Amino acid sequence: MEKFTAGLLIGMVGGAVLVANNYKARQLVRKSQSDLCEKFEDMLEEKLADKQQSQESES
Repeated sequence: MEKFTAGLLIGMVGGAVLVANNYKARQLVRKSQSDLCEKFEDMLEEKLADKQQSQESES
């Protein structure tokens, strides 16, 4: 388990260094983050709308 944790930590640090030193990789990370945020917001809005409809139908 310790080897796995150490490998994960080294991989994360290596990835962070790579992204910090590479403009294209940085842009890719930013784009992925914004896409993920948009999907999450859409999912939240959908769940809120479903919850609101179920409350209205109960009334």
